Amino acid sequence: MRDAALHVVVALNQIANAIGEVLLAPLKTIPEIPGAIVVAVLTGILMLIGFKYTSRQTAIKRVRDDIKAEMLALSLFRDSVPVNLKSQWQIVLGAVQLIGLSLVPIACMAIPVTLLLGQLSLWWQARPVQVGEYVVVTLALNSGERSAWHDVTLQTPPGIDITQGPFRIRSKKEMAWQLQAKTAGYHKLEFVVNGQTVTKELAVGSNAMRVSIERPEWNLTEVLLHPAEAPFSSSSDVKSIRVQYPLETIWTHGPYAFLWFHSWLGFWFIGSTIAALCLRRVL
Repeated sequence: MRDAALHVVVALNQIANAIGEVLLAPLKTIPEIPGAIVVAVLTGILMLIGFKYTSRQTAIKRVRDDIKAEMLALSLFRDSVPVNLKSQWQIVLGAVQLIGLSLVPIACMAIPVTLLLGQLSLWWQARPVQVGEYVVVTLALNSGERSAWHDVTLQTPPGIDITQGPFRIRSKKEMAWQLQAKTAGYHKLEFVVNGQTVTKELAVGSNAMRVSIERPEWNLTEVLLHPAEAPFSSSSDVKSIRVQYPLETIWTHGPYAFLWFHSWLGFWFIGSTIAALCLRRVL
């Protein structure tokens, strides 16, 4: 069952990657904050439309009207304890009903929103390595700590130099290399493990780029967090390959960083929520 779910998620990631590369391509040229505002507003609009057409609007309106009536009763009969208690109870029941009526649209939007967040993380979680910078690449093996080490070789393309390594981290069954970027662009790192070649993408440049931090292991959470590259199967000698890209600091520094809780995710959540609240009467 778990493998079947993972195969479905991998297929959905492939679709999301194809769509995301096209729809999010303008983020290459738009500064991060304006681009994030546009994405948040559009997301809020789409979620508002999705909620409208997947929810029972008539039932929601009826419950809201009942809550308004009970609140009016509270103000008119504030000296009557029985009326107050009854109205308060009805308001609580109405709130529970609204939550129940929201479950279906939330469930319908959960999958596309999760896929969208995975695509946005490729742009905003980390920045690409700049020409001249050093970066560490770590390959995790799929065997136990005490098992024999596999024969692993890293082959870099022109424009990427190996400056140190490989280093073996025995406690984690990992191997690490330090690389230096010499040429901008997307580069393919090739690892030969026991005679089999596996690859990992490396993004180098000074402008905004789609950055894949990790080629993930065969794990649902990791596949959702790192959607750009195909995960390694559970039978592979390689568990995962990770590039320690510099994190994008625009979300954590500056005079307005506190507004989005030091995270692009907080910015997106607040922005899309505000957009949905402002436009709910229009849409």
